[in-house]
Amino acid sequence: MQGCSHLQNQIDEKGLAIERLEMRLIRLPLNEPFETSFGKIDTRLIFLVSMSADGMTGWGEVVASEAPFYSYETVQTAFHIIRDFLGPALLNQPVRSLPELAERFSAFRGHNMAKAGLELAFMDLMAQATSQSLSQLLGGTQKRIPVGVSLGIQSALPQLLERVDRYLALGYQRIKLKIKPGWDLDVVAEARRSYPDISLSVDANSAYTLEDKDHLKRLDDFGLLMIEQPLDNDDLMDHAERQRELKTPICLDESITGRQRAKNALELKSCRIVNVKVGRVGGYSQALAIHDLCLSRQVPVWCGGMLESGIGRAHNIALASLPGFTLPGDISASSRYFARDLIVPEVIVASDGTVAVPSGVGLGFEVDLDFIRSGTETLELIKR
Repeated sequence: MQGCSHLQNQIDEKGLAIERLEMRLIRLPLNEPFETSFGKIDTRLIFLVSMSADGMTGWGEVVASEAPFYSYETVQTAFHIIRDFLGPALLNQPVRSLPELAERFSAFRGHNMAKAGLELAFMDLMAQATSQSLSQLLGGTQKRIPVGVSLGIQSALPQLLERVDRYLALGYQRIKLKIKPGWDLDVVAEARRSYPDISLSVDANSAYTLEDKDHLKRLDDFGLLMIEQPLDNDDLMDHAERQRELKTPICLDESITGRQRAKNALELKSCRIVNVKVGRVGGYSQALAIHDLCLSRQVPVWCGGMLESGIGRAHNIALASLPGFTLPGDISASSRYFARDLIVPEVIVASDGTVAVPSGVGLGFEVDLDFIRSGTETLELIKR
């Protein structure tokens, strides 16, 4: 395999002429509120994109949130960028490969989540056109992938521990706790005391500063798998300083926005683990390149989650089937977040904490069109 070079010649010379592009917004209530250092949400506005060519339809998901906390991108900015710039560029002429599509989008700076949504839909379409599963198209080697669960900040410690119990009983292989100042050391200490042998990590979502040096150093006492993104979202230098002082590996999330940033982070020794979120890095073109870079340097990667619907989750499963994804990802069961998902069957986590990688053509799941149409709040069509 590796990376985009594997995908260069998958479509014949005439390429895929995208005939239409649809953008849909559908709101799904969460089964329970999810809180991070950014705040708390109880619903998710899902941004779906689909593109059609030669009687086939590929589906993707734009993972932007409604407010610019995790990223400057929002649902509305991504809607605008796709409608007015990326969509017309996509429909302008046939597309032969993922690298060609990425090159076409490179004229537009930033807006990785908007670009990623279209790359995802294109790759689903490409897998269908070549009669492959998405995992097969990407070069995936794993038939089942290990998964963990991310637990948001709770109103009190007993509620958190109850959720840890619940998800361990369901088989999840790694527990990740969201932390922030005031909800960190005591919480992690009690979690580790209660579950001395589990794989445990924490995620700060940039909630700390350099002044918290001694505070963060105390996390070394708890045998954590990693400390995810403790400092500024765009920082590499300060993370390198912290990593030199910490025994626990730092994992970078928000700071890694593409292959070049990942390369810089590894050369600066800013982290020892990389979280790959396909939406954050701009799509499969960059996600594959980051995977290949880290694999060549024996740096473990794992697939992060963004409260996706089953459509985005199906793409995450395919990505996480690549050989470099050796740590459990945030690819929970559909029922972890939603009473009803947008795909059939829903994603299920087996009792051993793994998820099966679909072998069917394309996503490997059926998109529940009736449910999607019934819940669509906004629909916009772009034609050639």
